[in-house]
Order: sequence, then C-alpha cells, then structure tokens
Amino acid sequence: MTDPQANPHIAIPSRTPAVTSADDTVMPFEVAALDVRGRIVRLGPVIDEIIQKHNYPEPVSKLLGEAIVLTVMLGTALKIDGRLILQTQTEGPVRMLVVDFTAPDKVRACARFDLARVEAAIASGNADGGALLGQGHLAMTIDQGPDMNRYQGLVALDGRGLEAAAHEYFLRSEQIPTRVRLAVAEQFVAGEGGPHKHWRAGGILLQFLPRAPERARVADLHPGDAPEGTPAHTVEEDDAWVEGRALIDTVEDIELIDPDVSSERLAYRLFHERGVRVFKSSEVRAECSCSRETVESMLRSFSQDDRDHMVENGKISVTCEFCSAHYQFAPADVGANAN
Repeated sequence: MTDPQANPHIAIPSRTPAVTSADDTVMPFEVAALDVRGRIVRLGPVIDEIIQKHNYPEPVSKLLGEAIVLTVMLGTALKIDGRLILQTQTEGPVRMLVVDFTAPDKVRACARFDLARVEAAIASGNADGGALLGQGHLAMTIDQGPDMNRYQGLVALDGRGLEAAAHEYFLRSEQIPTRVRLAVAEQFVAGEGGPHKHWRAGGILLQFLPRAPERARVADLHPGDAPEGTPAHTVEEDDAWVEGRALIDTVEDIELIDPDVSSERLAYRLFHERGVRVFKSSEVRAECSCSRETVESMLRSFSQDDRDHMVENGKISVTCEFCSAHYQFAPADVGANAN
C-alpha cells in the first residue's frame, strides 16, 4: 500500500466508516498528521471459546482476557513466522498467565491461581487485575523457531494492571511512546431458555512514530545507582503525541467491546479531525497446538521412572492446560510399565 507521506500528491480515497465491526479481527490504522499509528482489536467468539473452556472465577477470566487482547495486539504486528508468548509470574493470587500466539492468527491461553486467595480478594472487593497479579514480572518472548535465537523482554509487575505493564514494556524494551487500552466484559444475549453470557474483549494501541528521530526522544531511564538528589532527566513531549495520547485516553471500555461500534467508527470518532487511514484487518482464531501425537511424544521424553509413576488404574491420563482436551494412553503406548 502506498505511503501517503512519501508522496503527498497521491489522493487517498475516503469513505464512510463501517457501521458494525467484524469480530475476531485486528485493524491497523494511521494518523499521518500526528505521526501516530495504531491497532484496534475486537474479540468475540475467540475470547469466549478460550475462556469458556476453563472454569475460572470471573475476575481471573477477565484478567486472562486482557492478556489475550494484549498478546494478539502485539503478535499480529510481527513480520515473521513464529510465536509471541506472554507470561506473568507473580506472588499474587493469580500466579501465572500464559498466552501463546502463533503467527499469523492462532492464539491459546491459560491461567494458574490460588482459588482461596482469589475468593478472598473477591470478598474484600479488591479483585482488580493489579491486585490479582501483585508483585512479580511479565515476560514477552518472540520464538522464531529452533534455528533462531529467542528475544525476550522483561518488565516488573508492581501491583498495577496489564495496561501499566504494557506501557513499561514499550518504554524499557523499545523506547517508543505508546498508549494501550484494554477492555473485557461479559455480554448477556437473549436466547432460548433465557439470556446467555458471552465474553467479549477489545483493545487499542497507539504509538508515536515520527520520521525525525529527535522528535521521538524519551527521558533516560533511572540508572538505579545515581547519587541522591540527582535531578531526573526530562524531555518535553511532542505536541502531536500529547494530542494523540489525550484522544486515546477518552476511549471508554464499552466502545472497545460493543459490537455495534465498529473499529472503523471508533478510529473515526477519535481522529476524524486529523484524518485517519485504516488498513485491511487480519483475522484471529482460537486454536491449540496439542494433539494425541504431541502428547505421546512428550510422555516418551520423560524418564522411565516418571512414566511408570504416571500410571493410575491401568492408564495414563493427560489434560491440556490450554484447551482442556483430555488424552488417555495405555502404558504400553508410551513405554511405561503398568502398576
């Protein structure tokens, strides 16, 4: 697609934004007048399928949904074949979140948590994402396959939510001014036998990417060992980024998940005064990579003693933590000795 900034004389066609949004899509957009680019994520059946396969408490499901939106938002921007894996490890009630995105369009996810602590957090009214995560770290890993090095970025989780962690990740790993909004909620839909609950999720990311590198300067990170009283390094923010960030901050959760507000209409609502250009959306689907063959191969990689101890009632049972698929094997199938 032609870059309008490279040749300002090229006419860009305009049209009315679509009324309704296509679920399970990621739509890139650009506001050339502000030197910003972004992505809008809309998840319907995909997020509902992943969450409904687990019997997680509602706050855990919502937190996992935010992690899925964030991972899809970043994973679909990859220009390589491979995987983007988001993983949290914390001391909070939700000890771990794992979201695995395989380019170009497959996602799976799961959570590990302490049910008693989650229930206590709910009872105390302190079950937001930051409280459930607590202190720990978030890792973003790009895996390009066995013949390529992995890239991993780490940021601390300090009791705030995933939006704050995403901002910290971009500040420390890429030093790109970035703003992220995430939203997850249950929707009640009328049907036979009464209303049914379905999960929906959405998100928007905005980044300041000017052509002149000096305009994208950010303040130096604190070195950690500076003498007491050393003034912090500051950089005056570019007016274009101040405007773009302020507009993103007006986005409400309902706008990110409402099926009657399309991604195009949201982008137009935010940036029509400056002119916004949208690009072809990419689709996302929920799909786990587990199979009977991969599980069997995993079991055969264990030691003989481990395989023998996995036999219960004359069989070995394995449940996929991502999709809850259940596999059973006779001990002889994987070289184990029956008890």
